[in-house]
Amino acid sequence: MSLTVSTVNVNGIRAAVKQRSETNLGFLPWLESSGADVVALQEVRADEDQARAALAPALDSGWHLIGSASSLKGRAGVAILSRHEPAEVRIGHGDPEFDESGRYIEAVYPGAIEGETVTVASLYLPSGTADTPKQDEKDRFLASFREHLAEAAAVVGARAGHEMIICGDWNIAHREADLKNHKGNHKTSGFLPHERDWMTDVLSGDSGWHDVVRHRRPDEVGPYSWWSQRGKAFDNDAGWRIDYHVVSDGLVHRAVHDRVDRAGAYDLRWSDHAPVTVVYE
Repeated sequence: MSLTVSTVNVNGIRAAVKQRSETNLGFLPWLESSGADVVALQEVRADEDQARAALAPALDSGWHLIGSASSLKGRAGVAILSRHEPAEVRIGHGDPEFDESGRYIEAVYPGAIEGETVTVASLYLPSGTADTPKQDEKDRFLASFREHLAEAAAVVGARAGHEMIICGDWNIAHREADLKNHKGNHKTSGFLPHERDWMTDVLSGDSGWHDVVRHRRPDEVGPYSWWSQRGKAFDNDAGWRIDYHVVSDGLVHRAVHDRVDRAGAYDLRWSDHAPVTVVYE
C-alpha cells in the first residue's frame, strides 16, 4: 500500500477554487487529478463554514476536511483534506501565542502505509520581514516549534509502526540551491543566515527529521514551489523552494516519487505556490 501526500499554499481557498474554474484548471480539478490520499493546505484564509462551502464538491465526493482557522479574519489558516477520516486531530504546536493563529494542524491515519500509522501535519510558518516585529514573531515561532519538533521526533521514535510527515510552507529556503537569486537575498526574510542555520539544525543527522525531496535530489537546483507575483519571476523560473515534506527517520527511504505541479503558464495558476507531491511506499 502506498500513500500519496501533497502540500500546497492555496493563497486563499475560495480564490483557488474560483480561479480558472471556467477553464477547468482551478484547485478542485487539480485535486481530483492529483492522485493524492492526503493534501495539506496552508493560507486557507477562511473559517470552517467558508472552507466547507468552497470545497463542497470535494466533500460531496468523499473527501474529509479538518482545519484550523486564524483568529484574525482572512489571515493564515491551515487544513488537511484526506480520502479517509483521521483517527485523531491536534491543533497548534503547544505554544499559546500561536495556537489560534491557524498555523499548525496534525491528523493521525492508522494503517496508512502497510499497516503503519502516519501522522500528517500542515504547517504555515510565519513569513517575517527582516528587522521588523514580524521577524521577531517569526523567530519566536521558530524557537517554540523547534521544541515541538524535538518532542515529536522522540514520540515517533519510541512508537513502533508510527511515522510522521510535516508538510507545508516553511517560509525558509534552506540552501542556495533552493532559490534562484540567492546572492541578492541574504538580507531577506526566508533566507536570513539564522533562519538557514535553524533549518540546518532541524535537519541535522541525529534530529530525526529529513527534507525528503532534497534527499531524493541532492545535487539539483530547486525544484522551486513559489514565485513572486512581481515582474517576470514565474516566467523566468526565478523561484524559491520553501514548501517541504519533512519526514521522520522511517519514511526518508520510502519515498519513491516526487513532483512539483508547476502550472504551464503564468495565467494558468490558481496560487502563487505550486503543489509538492510525494509518494511513499
